[in-house]
Amino acid sequence: MTETLKHTPDDENEIQDVLAFRDQGRCHATPVATFPPEVALAVVSTLMGIVRRAHASQAATRPGDEGIVRAQVFEEGYVYMLEAPFEGYFADRYLMDFYDVRERGICSRMHLHTGLRFVRMMTGPDTIIRVSSLSPFNVTMVDGVTPFVPEQFTDDLPDVPDGARLTRHNLVVRENSWVDLQIPRGVSHQFNAIGPNAVIDSVHPEESIETLRERMSGYRMMAQTIFLAEDLPLAESCAITESRS
Repeated sequence: MTETLKHTPDDENEIQDVLAFRDQGRCHATPVATFPPEVALAVVSTLMGIVRRAHASQAATRPGDEGIVRAQVFEEGYVYMLEAPFEGYFADRYLMDFYDVRERGICSRMHLHTGLRFVRMMTGPDTIIRVSSLSPFNVTMVDGVTPFVPEQFTDDLPDVPDGARLTRHNLVVRENSWVDLQIPRGVSHQFNAIGPNAVIDSVHPEESIETLRERMSGYRMMAQTIFLAEDLPLAESCAITESRS
């Protein structure tokens, strides 16, 4: 049986030692497209609107027939599960309406998941997404097809214990664009949006399998997350979108 990643399978806020952590692979980023601002805003606003309607819906904010609450709140923003896993189909899919870190004053924590993720990051006008990892990103570049080269830079991971220093690798999803991110199981990542118009469309192909693999007592979205920091860092630590060196 594959080794578990969780210390306590049902813990929805498990924090592991970042100094002892090692990524099991790297995130792969694929720039997909850029759009005119009005097109990007229409797409992102429509998807954000779905999430917001869900959070105003009694049906979506209570357990459904499958026992799942489809409208949830994550550290990065509001979530709506479009498709839930079921017997014979182990994946789920959700939309996330990002917080603007400048308005909230805090960033999300570096974390990892007990199963692989596929994430499409989408931005509209006046908005970028900064995605970070403790390992460098692999970026797909195909001549004549890839529309742009995303900016990358490094900085120090904030709030590291014992006065240690860890390099954080950052990739910027520019305005009015789509970038896909393939996140292997057990690989660190962190999303933060700077601006009001950002959404992700996320597919989790192992959602039911990882519940069994980690020996959880039931299906819990947050229990499939492992955090690498106890506190949410201040916005200043993730609102910078270029190297200061």
